[in-house]
Amino acid sequence: MAKHRLFRTGLSAGPTSDRSVAVIGLGRFGQSLALELMDEGAEVLGIDAREDIVQSLNGRLTHVVHADATDEAVLRQLSIPEFDRVVIAIGSDIQASILVTSLLLRFDIRKIWAKAVSDPHGLILEQLGIQHVIYPEKDMGRRVAHIVLGTMQDFIEIDTDFAMVKTALSPELAGARLGDSGIRRRYGVTVTSVKPAGGTWQPATQDTVLQEGDTILVTGPTKQAETFSRGMS
Repeated sequence: MAKHRLFRTGLSAGPTSDRSVAVIGLGRFGQSLALELMDEGAEVLGIDAREDIVQSLNGRLTHVVHADATDEAVLRQLSIPEFDRVVIAIGSDIQASILVTSLLLRFDIRKIWAKAVSDPHGLILEQLGIQHVIYPEKDMGRRVAHIVLGTMQDFIEIDTDFAMVKTALSPELAGARLGDSGIRRRYGVTVTSVKPAGGTWQPATQDTVLQEGDTILVTGPTKQAETFSRGMS
């Protein structure tokens, strides 16, 4: 029989609600994700092969298990096939990541997210059938690079060719009605929200009058969003 150790004893490790998530791999990314899910009210089962990490999370996750997730018997004992949502957050051991991925696909779990540490790793995960491949380090590096090199205050790439940008309004647009500003025609992006200086975010409409000191949120194709942000300087 496969050996594993379940902390928070007396509780079942299986899903108990539609907001139950299993996180396999509790490194920096896995821990951060699992704790954030807890903050959002989800029930989280965390699994890792390193006992010291598991012990450090005892009491912070709904359930946390010291176990080898590449062992099919262990995953079945922990009722992983009953979960609708599972995140494979293993990054340091690509072979283990692929083995766990193949097991979860065999279980026919509806929603699987998997961390990739490189493009080839991500390609393998996609070829196996994972629809949601995550590149935490790559995505964060891209986001910070855009902030450092541009005038944008924040950058989120929603898809490979579509982004959301938070930036300051150019003084030349101050006093303009959004519908008359020509932003969409000139830059190919859409202003979705406006935050006046010292105010709160408000949905933008064609009748919104832009004011100096406003912070704006725009969406559009990544290159156009970048160009627009540079034009705000």
